[in-house]
Amino acid sequence: MHGPIRIRYFLQFLTKTDYEINMQVSYGDNKIATARSLKFWGLTIDTTFIWKQHISELTTRLNKTYYAMRSITPFMSLDVFRSTYFAYAHSIISYGIIFWGNSSYSEEILKVQKRIIRIIMNLIKNASCRQPFRELNILPVPSQYVYAFIVLIYH
Repeated sequence: MHGPIRIRYFLQFLTKTDYEINMQVSYGDNKIATARSLKFWGLTIDTTFIWKQHISELTTRLNKTYYAMRSITPFMSLDVFRSTYFAYAHSIISYGIIFWGNSSYSEEILKVQKRIIRIIMNLIKNASCRQPFRELNILPVPSQYVYAFIVLIYH
């Protein structure tokens, strides 16, 4: 008796202007299916590295964090709120940012990050977050990307 059937996938890397090549890949007697995106070490990698699906998944996770933080607002001090931000939102944002941080879709992550900052600082919906980011000593997503890149280069 054999174990469960495992489907294997491969990802064909393309530029935005390339067309997918229709090919059959196999390993022994097993056919390997083509995938449009694959999850690898927690990063959803797509064929053209635009990171749209990955950022969409991050946005969903950050929105859940936002709603959780919003619901506990009356019970938190600023210090505890900041620690909660780093434990949940920052860890989601910073993981793999060196890969997806330069994507045009990363603007969606920044929008949710700003909503979280406004909750922490008890600001109105469209208030500027420039000063609150400084006061909380939190880097906005684009700055986090640059920081991660600099750390990668100098280590």
